[in-house]
This record gives sequence, structure tokens and C-alpha cells, in this order.
Amino acid sequence: MQKKSIYSLGSLALLLVLFVAVNVLSGNLLRGLRFDLTDNGLYTLSTGTRNILSNLQEPVTLYLFFSEDASRDLPQVRSYARRVDELLDEFVNHSNGNLELRRVNPAPFSEQEDQAAAFGLQAVPVGASGATLYLGIAGSNSIDDIQAMPFLQPSKEKFLEYDLAKMVSSLGNPERKTIGLLSSLDMKPGFNAGMQTAQDAWVVYDQLGQLFEIQDLAAGEALPDDLDVLLLVHPKDLDDAALYGIEQFVLRGGHLIAFLDPFAESDRGDPNDPMAQMQAGSASSLGGLLEAWGVRYDPTRVIGDLQYGAGTTRSRHIGILSVPAGGMNPEHIITADLELVNFSSSGWFAPAEAAETAFETLVQSSENAAPMDSSRLRFLTNPTDLMNGFNPTGEQYALAARITGPAQASSPASEEGGARYVAESGEAGINVLLFADTDLLTDWMWVQKQQFFGEDLLTDFADNGSLVVNAVDNMLGNRDLISIRTRASSGRPFERVDEIRVAAEKSYRATEERLQMELEETERKLTELQAAKGESEITVISPEQQAEIQRFVDRKFEIRRELRQVQHDLQRDINQLGTRLKLVNIGLIPAIVMLAALVYGHRRRKKQNQSQIREAKAA
Repeated sequence: MQKKSIYSLGSLALLLVLFVAVNVLSGNLLRGLRFDLTDNGLYTLSTGTRNILSNLQEPVTLYLFFSEDASRDLPQVRSYARRVDELLDEFVNHSNGNLELRRVNPAPFSEQEDQAAAFGLQAVPVGASGATLYLGIAGSNSIDDIQAMPFLQPSKEKFLEYDLAKMVSSLGNPERKTIGLLSSLDMKPGFNAGMQTAQDAWVVYDQLGQLFEIQDLAAGEALPDDLDVLLLVHPKDLDDAALYGIEQFVLRGGHLIAFLDPFAESDRGDPNDPMAQMQAGSASSLGGLLEAWGVRYDPTRVIGDLQYGAGTTRSRHIGILSVPAGGMNPEHIITADLELVNFSSSGWFAPAEAAETAFETLVQSSENAAPMDSSRLRFLTNPTDLMNGFNPTGEQYALAARITGPAQASSPASEEGGARYVAESGEAGINVLLFADTDLLTDWMWVQKQQFFGEDLLTDFADNGSLVVNAVDNMLGNRDLISIRTRASSGRPFERVDEIRVAAEKSYRATEERLQMELEETERKLTELQAAKGESEITVISPEQQAEIQRFVDRKFEIRRELRQVQHDLQRDINQLGTRLKLVNIGLIPAIVMLAALVYGHRRRKKQNQSQIREAKAA
């Protein structure tokens, strides 16, 4: 018995040693080996991110600032911080040693807190004690370039990988591409003469400035030779010389992105001329260039859309289009991952007959759309007036398109062109992106600004900014950043619950509209009955009116009961779904485990019995 006890204790000690050894060895030998079993691949870096990390030209150091003590009572923040930390580890693992991560806990009144402030990170007060919370990332490279993400918002988690990859890419590849911007709209920061206040730059201008070198161009000057992309925004009233320079740039292989507009709402004219402001909303075009490139465009008409029109059924604005993913080209890298892009008073493009160029639609209207004169928008006070006489054509109209292929010059050589004149494009052809709206660039169409302790926090409610940056990235050949622009969030929505809510809301809305129609019809009948009476009887309520009023009151209470029943059915369906999920989680899974255990035990006993029978026979 004593021997057996010694053997048992020795076996336990040996198992303990083996357990520790296996953990130590696995921690070293299997470092970096992970299995991502999440539905959205949250912990697996995209191919674009891995390409960026493997091609860094400069070593990059990232600093993750997170206040451990101040976040102890904030489980959601701590969970998101852990998600950020794990993603940064993945970045380091795929960087071939070019990326270093330093974790910093900025305690109050410490050198680490001073360092966070020097990087421009945002401290957020939490609780009544006056404690401050840091959750931000700063980065630097060997030439002392610094970039920072002042405060990481959990609501923007799906952009986390892209934002990190963009920061690492810009720090690890300091040489930035150059964009030539020729715009008749005031996109830059400056002074608003009309309002006599400072004017912020458009958010899309700031975003482009963070990624690329923007060179502002004037309409009368020659285009520089070192432009990587030419960006035209509302090019109105361009003279022949300017159009000639643009065409030659494109034919020589230059990349062009043009935002045209039949009615640019952001063009308010001269702020010092009241009459000019009355005529705000000018049109822009590229003259004969579009025709030479095989594109049709009407600068006097805009697209209305019943399906994509913004607003509700009763107050829909068919001139403002909220184009969902179904209206964007899923095969093109510029639009493949976008969910919603807003347009306002947009025109459209179409391929010309016998065009030699290829016309590829990127964004388009629904089939419930039709053109209408842009003049109807100039003094529009009630958006529902646009519905008068509006008849959808059943066609879809291209709001944005890519033009590629062979093209010829639309004008002969000028004196300035000389020997550099190009009559036709080379073998690669032209590469032009066309957008039929400029208002999509304005802040009010896609982003909301909020003051957060003296800092502007931006919340995207549409993907207009991503569309523009995608377009520039694509023209520059940077496919890696585009491929990771949007990633899934770790939060998993209750899709089935959302479907139930949407179905119930439709039923509720239909019932509510039926009540409103009955109300209007009853009021019309009461008016007719009142008009049929004489003036002396104007205050007398007839039996017919009394019966009509009573019928409406009874019906109103009945429909209210229906509305309550709809809400009750909604909650009932959700509760039933929750009950089913609980039964699966609480009862079904343990039952399956128990069943598997019983089957395993039965087979084991069966094998033991068979073994005993064989031993008995052998004896």
C-alpha cells in the first residue's frame, strides 16, 4: 500500500512537471500560432494589411496609451482596449521586425502622462473623482514624423484596422504622392466673408491632406509635370487653354478624377453680391472632352429617384439620393465595401454610341428614377413638389463611372503644346473617374462634427469620404489600403431580432397610414355635410354628422387597439426567439454533451465486456 501511495504521488508530481513543461514549450515554440474562429475573422489581418506591414521602408514605433486604473469600472472600454492590444500584436507579428509596440499606462502627474499630452492624445474625465482616461495610439519613425489617434472610439471599431494600417503605412513609407486640386469651390480652410467668421476645411479635404500632398492649382496656370493624380472639383467656366491642358495630361497617361455637377448647391456665388447668391447652384462640365472620351452628359438636368430619395414616404426628397450597397458596383475595388453614399442634385453619365472607350458604372440610381430639369431645384421650398409630374423611366442612371481605353485629342496642337502635343493615348489608354455630383464632398452629406473636450470628433453616417479616398488610392495603385477600409465589428447584431422589428414597424406604419387616411376622409365628409347646410344652421350638428363623428371615434379606438396589438406581437415574437435561444443554450447543448458521454460510456463498457469474455475464453 505504501508503494502504491509513493507511485501515486510520484505520478502526480510527474504530471505536474509535464504540465508546466508543455505550457512553457508551447508558449515559446508555438508563439504566434493562432486559430481565429470568429465569424467575421476579427483577429485575422487582411491581405492588404499584411502587404503593407511586409513592405515598410522605415522602422515604426507605436505607443498604446491606456489608463488601467481609470478604466477599472468601465468594462466596455477595457474590452475594447484589449481588442486594440490584440490587433496591435498581430501587426507586430507580421511586420518582419519593422514595427515595435510600446504599452504605456499614463498615471496622473507622471512622465508618461506628459508624453501622452506631447503626442496630442486626448484625456477624457471619468467619474466624480476627476480621474482622466487615455485610450489612444501615437506613432513615430526614424525621421521624427509623428502621427496620433487621440482617442479610440469603440463605435468606430470597424475602421480600426484601416486606421492603424494607414498610420503605419504613412510612417513606414514617408514619401507621399501628389494630388493636383483644381476647384471652383472653397474647400480649404480660410475666412468666410459672408459670415465674417473663420471657415474650416471640408473634412474630405483634410482626409486627403493626411494621406497625400495636395497642390492647389489655379484655372489659368499650366499643370505641373510631377502630378500623380489631377482632381477636378466643379470645373466651371474653364477656357479652351485649360481644357487643352487637362486633355493633354490625360492623353499622356495622367490619372484624372473629375467631380462635375448640373446644380452645385455648395456653390453660393460671390458673398459680396446678393444677386449672385440668388443664382447659386451653378453647373459645371468638361466641354468637348467628355464627347471625345465617349461619354454623354447633360449639365442642365438632374436625377430624381423615388426609391433612393432621402426622407420618409410623406416628405421624400427625390433630388437627394441615399444610394445603398445595391446601387454600387460590387466588382470594383472603389465601391465593393461601401454601404451608403449620399448624392444631392446629381447628374448622370452614359456611354456615347460607337464609343471606343470602355464605360464602367460605379454608382447608379434605382430603376425608379428619371431625369428632371435642374431649374426645379433653384427656388425649391417644398421637396414634395418635385413629385408633381414625376414618372420613373425604369432605367438606372450612372452617377459615377470609370472611363478607360483608347482616345483621341479633341483639339489640334496649340502653340504652348509644341513638340509635346499628344494626338492620341498610348497602348494603356486613358484612365478617368467621373462623378456627376460635387455636393457629395460637402460635410453635411456624410459626416457629423461634435465638440469633445475642445476637439472635433467626426462621426460618419455615410461612406462619401471613403468613396473619395478609395478613388484616389485606386488611381495611385494603392489597392492594399482600399481592401481594408472597412472591417467587421466585434459586436454581433441580433439580425433575426432586427428582422422582426422591421416587419413589425412596416405593419405598424401601414396601420398608422390607414388611420390617417380615414381621418382625412372623415374630415372631408364633415366639410361636405357642413357646406350643404344653410348659414342659419351652421352651428347645428345633424344626425348624419353625429353618426359620422361617432363612427370615426369608434374606429380610432379600434385602430389604437390594433397598434397596441402590433407592438404586443412584436415583443411576443422577440420573447419567443429569446426563449428558444435559452432552450438551445441551457438545455440542448448540455443534452448533446450528456448524450455523447453516454454513447462513449456505453461503447467503453461494451469493449470491456468483450475483453473480459475473450480473457475468460482464453482461460
